[in-house]
Amino acid sequence: MSDLFFDYDLPEHLVAQEPAHPRDAARLLVARRDTGTLEHRVFHDLPDLLRPGDLIVLNDTKVLPARVIGRRAKTGGKWEGLFLHENPSGEWELLAQTRGFPEVGETLIVEPGELKLVLTGRTTDRHWLVRPDPPGTPADLLARHGQVPLPPYIRKGRARTDDQARYQTVYAAHTGSVAAPTAGLHFTPELFERLTATGIRTARVTLHVGLGTFAPVKTQDPTAHPIHAEWCEVGPETVAAVVETRARGGRVVAVGTTTTRTLESAARGGTLVPWRGDTSLFIRPPFNFQVLGGLVTNFHLPKTTLLLLAQAFAGTDLLRAAYREAVAREYRFYSYGDAMVIL
Repeated sequence: MSDLFFDYDLPEHLVAQEPAHPRDAARLLVARRDTGTLEHRVFHDLPDLLRPGDLIVLNDTKVLPARVIGRRAKTGGKWEGLFLHENPSGEWELLAQTRGFPEVGETLIVEPGELKLVLTGRTTDRHWLVRPDPPGTPADLLARHGQVPLPPYIRKGRARTDDQARYQTVYAAHTGSVAAPTAGLHFTPELFERLTATGIRTARVTLHVGLGTFAPVKTQDPTAHPIHAEWCEVGPETVAAVVETRARGGRVVAVGTTTTRTLESAARGGTLVPWRGDTSLFIRPPFNFQVLGGLVTNFHLPKTTLLLLAQAFAGTDLLRAAYREAVAREYRFYSYGDAMVIL
């Protein structure tokens, strides 16, 4: 697998620290699979790049304010954690860090102090099990006490109170992600109006983005990476929209790698069907796409499964050329960065 496009050098100043304003003012690199050509546009040009009868599919997950910070009641030492999920017994699993090793039974205070977490166990040094006090659902407690879980390459050296809105799509509906489906951050209500006026429809799926999405691949063979599982759902309305679109010769354009994973997970039998559950589908070259006809995606970190997914759809040579061009033209990378559309 040495011929895969899997790693690249990125100057630090190209890592976006702020999103475009307005959202659809981000730059858009158009990569065409049939001709192998690249074109430089702006995201609000998207209706001009698609065709009447195409279908855009969005991931309508909503980001939890999953980052919690505070102090240890016993020592006063600072600690920080990221909520991962709640287990059937009501315990929370956190990815946490602090100096030293808190003992089971120790109380962790979440700033400003109204929420306490009691350490009930560990699965590793950084994976903790805690029980909230007072009890409550993760959605309710984190809405009051959590912070936006920005990636460290954004959060470093800055804090913005408006990231709660900026790190969320305008169509987010179902709470459950610890990271945003970032390709969707570029859409605005006005852009949706223009898409509709052009004859381009939209449909929705849900995939709750987990931390494993961004996990670096450490295996010598990238395709042997143990893939993470994520919960997703494709409803009957979306299935009907996809079937109708394809029957009329339209393209199904997925917004983001999470939408792609969801659609293709529901079509592993060769036909798209309503489906919900945990998916461990690993999309990497070579891959036989059952649904996808186009992909809107951001520029991804090197050595990640996201880069492999984009490559499986675009092809190695085209994706390598696109990233080389994006760096040369100083596109903005990663979560708050610019986008590309692969057609």
